[in-house]
Amino acid sequence: MTQHQARAGIVVERTWRASIQDVWDLWTTKAGFESWWGPEGFRADVHVLEAREGGLLNYDMVAEAPEVIAAMEAAGQPTSHPTHSRFSEFRPRDRLVITNTIDFLPGVAPYQANITVDFITSGPEVRMVVTLDPLHSEEFSNMQLEGFTSQLRKLEARFGA
Repeated sequence: MTQHQARAGIVVERTWRASIQDVWDLWTTKAGFESWWGPEGFRADVHVLEAREGGLLNYDMVAEAPEVIAAMEAAGQPTSHPTHSRFSEFRPRDRLVITNTIDFLPGVAPYQANITVDFITSGPEVRMVVTLDPLHSEEFSNMQLEGFTSQLRKLEARFGA
């Protein structure tokens, strides 16, 4: 077991007044995923989304805000990178696990990290509980949490905080 697998996951929860289908579709449809995925200043361009257990999820993470593009270029980083994932668990409107291959970091050997999402309905509300596997370093795990929290703001604007 590697160090990043041994540490506890990072849990992020949000509850919205929305239908379970609307929240589920954010993860399992091209239009839904592209509508919110990516930290502020980035977007996701989905190439393949096979919403089923074992199905692929391949997309490019693309810097789109001028200040983000400039910062990436100044740091010598590409302004986009391909991401290769699969749905390793898929229970409609209940739970999904996306296994990401982290293979785009210079100097870091490729590895896999999961995003686990549980969907809990209660009357007119849906609670989304997301568990992010820690990444290879505390710095990157913190960046992952910051990025994920940033993209959730897009959903808060849609569903209300």
